[in-house]
Amino acid sequence: MRKIIHVDMDAFFASVEQRDRPELRGKPVIVGGAPQRRGVVSTCSYEARRYGVHSAMPTRTALRLCPQAELIEPDFRRYSAVSLQIREEFLKLTPLVEPMSIDEAYLDVTAVCPTLADAGIMAETLQKRIFDRCALTASAGVSYNKFLAKCASDFQKPAGLTLITPESAQAFLDELPVEKFHGIGKVSAQKLRSINIRTGRDLRQLPLENLKSVFGKAGIFYYGIVRGVDERPVELESDPKSISREVTLYEDCSDLRKLRILLRTLARRVTRRAVAAGFEGKSVFIKLKYDDFQTVTRSMLLDSAVSSGAVAGDIAVELLRKTDAGRRPVRLIGVGIGHPVSPYELIQPQLF
Repeated sequence: MRKIIHVDMDAFFASVEQRDRPELRGKPVIVGGAPQRRGVVSTCSYEARRYGVHSAMPTRTALRLCPQAELIEPDFRRYSAVSLQIREEFLKLTPLVEPMSIDEAYLDVTAVCPTLADAGIMAETLQKRIFDRCALTASAGVSYNKFLAKCASDFQKPAGLTLITPESAQAFLDELPVEKFHGIGKVSAQKLRSINIRTGRDLRQLPLENLKSVFGKAGIFYYGIVRGVDERPVELESDPKSISREVTLYEDCSDLRKLRILLRTLARRVTRRAVAAGFEGKSVFIKLKYDDFQTVTRSMLLDSAVSSGAVAGDIAVELLRKTDAGRRPVRLIGVGIGHPVSPYELIQPQLF
């Protein structure tokens, strides 16, 4: 039996801000883009959540719900530095770490924990190490597969620790509301509720064929997880396939000159990030979202790795000509470098 720990930092961005600015502790904090730039909430403190604020909500709406909240622009460089410190604590326990985002990860501790109880003790130790090093709280879930570990970490936030054993799993899942099942999104949950499926117990009564007819292949996944079955392994972090940057504009833009300037600026930033990450790619791509929310991408493959921000910017501007920008207003624009150069391609010039 596997022993899996899922660690999820509590209101990570907002907690970092409250840690670094003591005057914000105990007060509602919203981390997100400015409302005049049509920003959205990245995360918010638990004090703000009491007013109905949540991530991905438009900042304008969040401030209407909680006008007394402190709005802070995200500082991803600072959050990434803290995330790396937390990752170091994970790797002290096991090399089998699968980061899911900047603030959560799965750890497979099967090799070092004979029992789930031992894994629970390890998770508690990890929470303490994170707090001692970073002054931040984390919630943890422990179980015999990834799905249950994730559900467990969500169960007692913040700073919670929940252990789900094979003996307790079915009772836990039966009482869980369907929208709390990791992997069942908002639309799927609404579909289930429309046919009077509200809890795990209700979901477990549906035959596999019924689930497949409603949800396709996802129905097979739902059929398994509601019975506590999830065979997905913890996978080591793979190398990035691309590095990109995108921004939502203050207002819809049809001015090609402004769009070209913005593309060149984004291209320079993306190239600097790629160099810092040791990433080399042979393609440049752009992404546009028009005012009607239609999204388009254009890309160009090169013979060798992108050499500079200026080159990436020139290519991005050339790709812009292959879109309807200028004729259709643009609300979001982005630039990326992809198509990683293989190790063979990197050493080939030295060999020949």
